[in-house]
Amino acid sequence: MKRNLILCLAVVSLVMTATGAFSQSEKEQTTLAKVYDEDIDPLAQIDQAIAKAQSADKYVVCQVGGNWCPWCLRFADVIRKDTAIAAVIDDNFVYIHVNYDPRKSAGEAKEKQAAALMERLSGCGRFGFPVFVVLDGSGKVIHIQDSSFLEEGQGYDKEKVLRFFRNWTPKAVKP
Repeated sequence: MKRNLILCLAVVSLVMTATGAFSQSEKEQTTLAKVYDEDIDPLAQIDQAIAKAQSADKYVVCQVGGNWCPWCLRFADVIRKDTAIAAVIDDNFVYIHVNYDPRKSAGEAKEKQAAALMERLSGCGRFGFPVFVVLDGSGKVIHIQDSSFLEEGQGYDKEKVLRFFRNWTPKAVKP
């Protein structure tokens, strides 16, 4: 009897903990801005960004992920709110949020589009999401950044993020 009571309390505790964690993540996703446009063709979006970057002598940074990804939305929130990070991005990059939706339920066309996107961006999805792909002015992939190296706790480390962006500016890359 005593063992059953302890087991029951342990299960209730586990459920309460899991529910609380889920509620926090769910709450966070409703408060963070949705930055991925799920209705545009991501390949066309990249082409437009490359054209814009060429004319401004900048690189393109593709933040690949989706509105389904809490870490993607957290990163977008960080770069929107931090003026130092925003300045480095604005001065050196055309920054785009590239929606990636690999779900078969999205339909065959979206599934093919997702496969074409991964091919174009050198299989960047292998790093998880968000993942950052730096393209030069001609659209060539010059770097893929695994976002886990920029994390700190439940967020992102400002100095790591700044270091990543500063190391991949056109001025830093071009001799």
